[in-house]
Amino acid sequence: MANELILVVEDHDKNRKLVRDVLTFKGYEIIEAETGEEGVRLAQERHPSLVLMDIRLPGIDGIEALGRLRAEPATRGIPIMAMTASVMTEDRRRITDAGFDAYQSKPIKVKDFVAAVERLLERPGK
Repeated sequence: MANELILVVEDHDKNRKLVRDVLTFKGYEIIEAETGEEGVRLAQERHPSLVLMDIRLPGIDGIEALGRLRAEPATRGIPIMAMTASVMTEDRRRITDAGFDAYQSKPIKVKDFVAAVERLLERPGK
């Protein structure tokens, strides 16, 4: 569903720009954060429909940011997709076990990425 607000938490400019360009083209409204702390603050203030969270961030990492969002009633139900270049089996297991709703490896494959975003936004009870 277009026009929904998506928070992108990513510290690399080129990755953030790619995600922003793809999702803006699809009609989504994008807000951005470069650190885990800023991402948590924006999620608490703006209540996005979806958060796309890098794992390796300056300050707190994406797993810690996820934990903080899940600990707050106002942000607990927001779907959060991990986006990471960490593709080793153990990394993926650690990310999945942390409680992310989905996992997207980087570099993203645009068609698969958009489909994953749409699936999360269409979930009942999100």
